[in-house]
Amino acid sequence: MGKFKKLLDSSIKSKDTEEWLDMHFTRPVGLVMALAGKRLGIHPTAITAVSIVLGVAAAWMFAHTDTWHNLAGIALLMTANFCDSADGQLARLADKKTLVGRVLDGFAGDIWFFCIYFALCCRMTWLTMPGTNAYWGIWIWVLAFIAGVLCHSPQASLSDYYRQIHLLFLKGKAGSELDTYANQRATFDNLPKSSPLIAKMFYYFYSNYCKSQERRTPAFQRMMAAIKDKYGDVSAMPDELRREFLDGSRPLMKYTNILTFNTRAICIYVTCLAGCPWGYILFEIIVMTILYIYMHKRHESLCEHITRKIA
Repeated sequence: MGKFKKLLDSSIKSKDTEEWLDMHFTRPVGLVMALAGKRLGIHPTAITAVSIVLGVAAAWMFAHTDTWHNLAGIALLMTANFCDSADGQLARLADKKTLVGRVLDGFAGDIWFFCIYFALCCRMTWLTMPGTNAYWGIWIWVLAFIAGVLCHSPQASLSDYYRQIHLLFLKGKAGSELDTYANQRATFDNLPKSSPLIAKMFYYFYSNYCKSQERRTPAFQRMMAAIKDKYGDVSAMPDELRREFLDGSRPLMKYTNILTFNTRAICIYVTCLAGCPWGYILFEIIVMTILYIYMHKRHESLCEHITRKIA
């Protein structure tokens, strides 16, 4: 039991950035699965692939209106999330951590939610809007596009970026997975001409993913430029200044957690069982967007404050 707890503690990046539900429920179950996978010689990518299948199957269940299909969808999506935790833990246990594996792990969640949005639209197209005799029709597809592409995707992307920034200031480069467009683009440009097309596509799209994160955080980019110019690296900053950034960033970590998986999943479970999945889409567009704007504004203001202190 002591060894299991030690392994579990080592799998938690930081209490600042971990959600209570993940620390006390998802990660322990994921670690059990990871230990079993290591004993059976299963590759982490295989578990990621299983999570994708489970997530797609969950979406299909949510397309139905009856309780039993929706309960099955909840069970499948929870299991997919356990697999999502297990593949990263297995990669660390088996010393098989790779950039490709980490990105594929994140991409798996995108596939789940794309299929879920699609399934909810199929479910609601021929249902009537609350309090009216009019069908949702094309409008539910429009709302789902706004929720998924214009709201959900940038929210999850920036939330992960802010967590990695926090870990960089907390634990240094070794404890963070923060990437830059310049580094990833250089990797893409230096790929041999004989490289497989899939490798070229991976680095091309991943470098642009990093670029989109940087484009939305101009104050943070200026702060990092000031740190590099004056100190060379975050690790060489004065401890007092680094702690000041962490003190300002720490309260925002709860918003990064809300804007990722658990809150969305719980909202899907509740609204599907209650027969009003349109509620999840409106929740995404209204509530999550408000939280996203607040988090983004606070973080940019914090970076501007630290930049002024450096100057």
